Amino acid sequence: MMIKKSIDLTEGSIPKNLLLFAFPLMIGNLLQQFYNIVDTLVVGRCLGEHALAAVGSAYTIMVFLTSIISGLCMGSSVFFSIQFGKRAYDTIKQSFFISFFSILAVTVLLNGLVYLFLDEIIQFIQIPQEIRLLFRQYLLVIFAGIFATFLYNIFANLLRAVGNSFVPLLFLAVSTVTNVGLDLLFILYFHWGVAGAAAATVLAQYLSGVGIMLYYFVRCGDLRVRREHRKWNREIFQDIFRLSVMTSVQQSIMNLGILMVQGLVNSFGTVVMAAFAAGVKIDTLAYSPVQDFGNAFSSFVAQNYGAEKKERLRQGVKTAGLMAVGFCAVVSAVVYLSADQLMAVFVDMESAQVIRIGAEYLRIEGACYAGIGILFLLYGYYRAIDKPGMSVVLTVISLGTRVLLAYILSSFPGIREIGIWAAIPIGWVLADITGILYGFCRKKEPGKSAAE
Repeated sequence: MMIKKSIDLTEGSIPKNLLLFAFPLMIGNLLQQFYNIVDTLVVGRCLGEHALAAVGSAYTIMVFLTSIISGLCMGSSVFFSIQFGKRAYDTIKQSFFISFFSILAVTVLLNGLVYLFLDEIIQFIQIPQEIRLLFRQYLLVIFAGIFATFLYNIFANLLRAVGNSFVPLLFLAVSTVTNVGLDLLFILYFHWGVAGAAAATVLAQYLSGVGIMLYYFVRCGDLRVRREHRKWNREIFQDIFRLSVMTSVQQSIMNLGILMVQGLVNSFGTVVMAAFAAGVKIDTLAYSPVQDFGNAFSSFVAQNYGAEKKERLRQGVKTAGLMAVGFCAVVSAVVYLSADQLMAVFVDMESAQVIRIGAEYLRIEGACYAGIGILFLLYGYYRAIDKPGMSVVLTVISLGTRVLLAYILSSFPGIREIGIWAAIPIGWVLADITGILYGFCRKKEPGKSAAE
């Protein structure tokens, strides 16, 4: 059986196949970031500083919520990739059936809870009174896109697990173009304000989610679940549950830490909130390619782990490390040198204080992208070799340090928000050191290879 339009990561040139597989992931994530950035750009330029602060804070919440779903789908994808390495195609189909309905149940529950506890969410992250109404308007609409996020992620991760990263990119591209057009239509023409920005994003999400689902049913006969696969298997569920839940915990812990930092940022007022909102979008856009490279690397490791190709795994670890650090060095230089100009794209030039604070954030983070680049590789590696708990440990170290130091350093009058910015790369580095040392310790265990 051949899976159409896939890249077999267990064969051929390691750097070439990694790049071929990773490139659509990178472009796809950049497109996702792009239609988030369009919201920020249009809102910041057309609706003002308060609206920008509201949308930026809401974005942080949505990233946290969707990280739970994307983490579950990503964990399932690791199981699919391992089975693809073993060429266990029937197991892939049965496990997809189990994953789909399990994660669907979580999605429905999560969607209901966020609407039920909307006021408590607003209170938790300390939204200032002057933007609370805008913030609520945005959330009421944007929460409707959680189900669309599930649809896209579950089908996209299945295709990526078998080496097809191109088709998910196509649906994201169409979605992005739609989002840009709807943003301009809803905000500039219909004057719907922040609710219009949210509606544009939700409609675009449903376009990609429903579209990729239809593609699966119409074009993916090799992967389609048949009657014989529609049955419960406790052992498969337990394996998927372990990988998915640990990956989701890792993703949600990471974003919960960011949410806690967002609450701290909010306590410094609207100007710092607006600077952080724009800075985070630029920051995320800058390092998102290496994040997706880490996800591609995870698929590489999982497929070769399933195929038991230990020497190829060792070579892949070295190659991926060099490629990630090299990329991060280039991006760091660009962001550090052009921080003011990048902020000015999102913020009116009259908001000089917002630009100054945002540029400070970008220079501190931008100088340290290699730290998060290595961390993304470590996350993907441990997840793929069936050690997702280690990814959680690294996340706790990274985020725990970030939150603790952010609250401590920012309490000093002479440091303030700069303490929040500095805490982030310190957390990256400490987690990197832990992950690398753990890997070396495993190498020395009897019967363990460097790649295991």
